[in-house]
Amino acid sequence: MNSAAFRIDIPQSHLDDLHTRLAATRWPAELPGVGWSRGVPVGYLKELAEYWRTGYDWRAQEAALNAHPQFRTDIDGQNVHFLHVRSPEADATPLLLLHGWPGSVVDFLDVIGPLSDPRAHGGDPADAFHLVIPSLPGFGFSTPLAGPGAGAAAMAGLMVRLMAGLGYERYGVHGYDTGSWVAPEVGKQAPERVSGVHVNGMVTFPAGVDGEMDGLTEVEQRRWQAMQDFNDGYLQCNGKRPQTVAYALTDSPVGQLAWMVEKFKELTHPEDGLPEDSIDRDRILTEVSLYWLTGTAGSAAQIYYEEMSANSWSDDGADAEYGGDSDGAAADWGQAGTVPTAVLVSNHDVTVRRWAERDHNVVRWTELERGGHFLSLEEPELLCDDLRAFFRTVR
Repeated sequence: MNSAAFRIDIPQSHLDDLHTRLAATRWPAELPGVGWSRGVPVGYLKELAEYWRTGYDWRAQEAALNAHPQFRTDIDGQNVHFLHVRSPEADATPLLLLHGWPGSVVDFLDVIGPLSDPRAHGGDPADAFHLVIPSLPGFGFSTPLAGPGAGAAAMAGLMVRLMAGLGYERYGVHGYDTGSWVAPEVGKQAPERVSGVHVNGMVTFPAGVDGEMDGLTEVEQRRWQAMQDFNDGYLQCNGKRPQTVAYALTDSPVGQLAWMVEKFKELTHPEDGLPEDSIDRDRILTEVSLYWLTGTAGSAAQIYYEEMSANSWSDDGADAEYGGDSDGAAADWGQAGTVPTAVLVSNHDVTVRRWAERDHNVVRWTELERGGHFLSLEEPELLCDDLRAFFRTVR
């Protein structure tokens, strides 16, 4: 596999265009007194957009990303961008880190140092990892998409090829959100190479079979109810009409900002706080800027289409998890994974253990009392601790 060194270098004209568009935003009216109940409030978004225009420093964030070695390669016709941070510890465990939506490689900036060089961060050098952090196909600089069909299994195949091309014969995988779909698929496709799969933000589905609801704990019942009550507007748009949504998000930076910041609001902990109460404001804007500056709102949404529509999830099966009907027929979830799997459940997650154990070889289950969906951004030390503890047992 031939990889070329890569550095992010956004032309100044693109940043100037962003600032011009932000200054010329056409703002909608809103009903009085509704707060966040019907979407992102105008007052909040105006202030955040003005900070994005006048206070946020993309070049500083670009430099922080460029402080880590980055590469691009072609795998089966697909451009793949990745960070490759080798540990100073020669015998470190290779670890593939897979982001979610609305995320990117930016998700993992706070864990790179502690995971790759624990000695320098007061940890045990035996816990060190060589890190490979790709932009999933269609996200960030892993563009353009080579064509339709880039679902979780196809992405996993590319990741297996990437790790083999880098010379890693045995490695672990971590993923959250979209990455929690892809990571187990990596294990299924290369069980002889993957020592363990670690996930947070895992989504678990009922299969519509007799008895699967019997004996759910009170916590699991709340999680199941939360699945059914979930605001799935973004999911339906991304999953059924990603190209149509892309026009608004690719043309309006405030549209892209609102589309993403709503998820940072709803999926961080505590949910009744503002997104920047849980994640640094500049980090959130770096995530948004990366989507805007790469024009990847549409291509990043394609995996939802592949998994929901192209793969013909039934409305009963898929929508039950995201707030639709739950009458449905049993779904075919395929062969259960055999690779040892650890599930890290944050305060926000809706993962139901019995459904996870049905589909994966779960050998470690950890429940946290704090942290939301974006653990690597909200509580990076908790994520690092659990990754270290798990991979000590499967290394």
